[in-house]
Amino acid sequence: MQKKKFNFSGIFAIILSILILLIAVPINLIFSYADKVFDMTPNGKYTLNEKTVEFLDSVSDKQIEIYYLYDYSLSAFQSAPEFLPLYHTLDELSKRDNIELISFNPDEEPDRAKALDPTEILGVSQADIFVKCGDIIKKVAHERIFQTTSDGVFQYAGEELITSAIKVCTSGSLPTVYFLNGHGERSINDTYATYADTLKANNYDVKELNLDETGAVPDNTAIIYIAGPTQDITDDELRMLSAYADRGGSIAVFASPCDTKGCFKNIDLLLEKFELGMDYNYVTETNSVNQLQNTEAKQSDNYFRVQYTPYTTDFTQDLTTDINTLIDQGTYIAGISNTRSVYEYTMETSYIEKSPIVQNIMDATTNKYTTKSVAMGGDTKSQKEANEELSERDLYFGYYSYNKQTFGKMILMGTTDILGTENLNFMISGTQYLAIFSNTWLYDTDIEMGIGNKSNSYDTMHFSDAEEAESVLRIFVIIPVIVAIIGIAVWLKRRYA
Repeated sequence: MQKKKFNFSGIFAIILSILILLIAVPINLIFSYADKVFDMTPNGKYTLNEKTVEFLDSVSDKQIEIYYLYDYSLSAFQSAPEFLPLYHTLDELSKRDNIELISFNPDEEPDRAKALDPTEILGVSQADIFVKCGDIIKKVAHERIFQTTSDGVFQYAGEELITSAIKVCTSGSLPTVYFLNGHGERSINDTYATYADTLKANNYDVKELNLDETGAVPDNTAIIYIAGPTQDITDDELRMLSAYADRGGSIAVFASPCDTKGCFKNIDLLLEKFELGMDYNYVTETNSVNQLQNTEAKQSDNYFRVQYTPYTTDFTQDLTTDINTLIDQGTYIAGISNTRSVYEYTMETSYIEKSPIVQNIMDATTNKYTTKSVAMGGDTKSQKEANEELSERDLYFGYYSYNKQTFGKMILMGTTDILGTENLNFMISGTQYLAIFSNTWLYDTDIEMGIGNKSNSYDTMHFSDAEEAESVLRIFVIIPVIVAIIGIAVWLKRRYA
């Protein structure tokens, strides 16, 4: 009679499991106590990017304050795990000697919130982040920290945005939009005050600039506005503005109609540098169907409907898709008022990309244009053209131009109503939104840090056809199952051997 053999495999498995628990549990407790996190995500959602670390090291001599306007605690974030990347970003930043992290609820402590935004221009909401260094403050709006792509992918953009804000604040000044003066323009402290506040709310500083007095374009210039001049710029100003454009500068020209003697020779030369030009005219709409209400709620021929030129793949720049989407949703109205027409030169320089962004519309019944052009200002030639050639035809009221060699940019519009308060109403809100949005195209206050958005990564397999998919299925599923069955059969046969 054979002696029965004992199988120690089960006992060994139990002992091994106990040993693993005895090792794993204390290690887990140690790392939990030390608040140590191992980031196993492919794109490092829970740790700082090496570019962030390198930049933070370079500004370690700057005292930085970061305000998170909500409950900053691990338990608060754990209740919504998708927001944990922000917690770990703030946590890593707070560990640096020169960065102080301050958190509070703005609804519970309104006085502290007002100290961050004393002019109430930036706006303060729960979960917003403010970065401060010295006297410079930059806001990171909460709705931008986590974003969802058009494909439905949930992304974390917080590290990129916060690091960018730190870079702006530690630079010593916000990007500044300068409104050129000295040529009959309105002031940012009066007519353009509301528009200037909108720029400030988008993290720009806004000032006026007299180039004849300064003798140079300031180094911190983000955009130069030439808004509603009634006189030409000087030769020296043209030289300085041209040099600024050649260095990659951005210029916004809002040239409303004005009754001047002769043409603006130097302004025309500046526009020509970007292969753009302006007509010396005043455009109205004769078709009552296309007319809009003025500020007195009366239908007017100088307030009329327009369209925003749809983006096509023939161009690299897209300024109109967002506003056209909002127009379709009924959020804004596509209208313009008190405008001249503008145009592009027919020359096709390979390195200059230009496209209209605002244009008149046809009558839906006759498929004809019904706008009327009347000369205003200019010389004999431009007046003749305005009176005889620019009525009942396609006209443009806004353009962009981009120099791909120098990276200089220009926005040109034929009205200033969208900048001021005197003639602004909802009927022209679409064009005002386009003007505001164009600032981001001219100069984005969010400096590209090269960190990018972070999202969950998923491994996928692609097959050319069903046969290939079935082959892989056999390899990875069916064959292992067969091997497992054979293994079990062998184990059952030997169990009592």
